[in-house]
Amino acid sequence: MYQLAPRMADRLAAAAMMAGHPNETQPLGLRNIGFALHVGAEDGGFNRNKVAAEFAAKLDALEKANPGAYAHQFELHKGKGHWMELEDAKAVRWMEKFTRNPTPDKIAWRQDDVTHDQFYWLAIPPGTAAAGDEVIAERKGQQITIEAPAGKKLLVRLSDAMLDLDQPVKITAGKAAVEAKPERTIATLAKTLAERGDPGLVFSAEVAVTAE
Repeated sequence: MYQLAPRMADRLAAAAMMAGHPNETQPLGLRNIGFALHVGAEDGGFNRNKVAAEFAAKLDALEKANPGAYAHQFELHKGKGHWMELEDAKAVRWMEKFTRNPTPDKIAWRQDDVTHDQFYWLAIPPGTAAAGDEVIAERKGQQITIEAPAGKKLLVRLSDAMLDLDQPVKITAGKAAVEAKPERTIATLAKTLAERGDPGLVFSAEVAVTAE
C-alpha cells in the first residue's frame, strides 16, 4: 500500500500499510484519504521500522502544512517484530470513519515510477506522463488554479456536482489562463466512464490547458 495508495487515492477512502517498505514512493498523493501505518518496533529487516517512522514524519509535515488534509495514523508496536500479533488490526476501526471523495477541492498528484494518465478530476494526454512530475490543483467556486511543470498539458474534468457548468470557468496554470463556458458532451461522459469504469469519476465536460 505504500506504492498503491498514493497512485490510486482517487479510488479509495482510506488505506493501511502493515510492515512494508516504501522504496522511492512519496506520500504527496495521500492528501484526501486516510492512511494508517503500523510496524513492529523490532522489525529491522530492510530497516522497515526506521523507514516507517521517516514516512510518518513526512506525513506529519504535510498535515501541518495542509490543515484538514493528510489524515494518518502511525504506530510502532513495542516489542513486536514483523508479526505484530494482530495489534495492527486497530487500523481497520480507524479507517471506517473515512468516506471516499472522488472530487475533492484540492488534489496533489505525483507521478511515481509507475505512471498514470488520470487522477481525480485531472488527466493528461496518453504518452505524456513522466516519473517525478508533480501537479497541485485547487478549485474555488468557478476558479481552478494549477501548479504544474511548464509545458505540461492538462485536461481538467468537470461536472455539475463540482461547479456551475452554465457559467464560465477560469483555469490558471502558471502564466497560462483559460476562461470558457465548459460544454457538456456525451462523448466526454462516455470517455471518462470507459477509462476507469467508476461512476464517481465520470465527468461531462473537459477543458485543456498547458502550464506556462
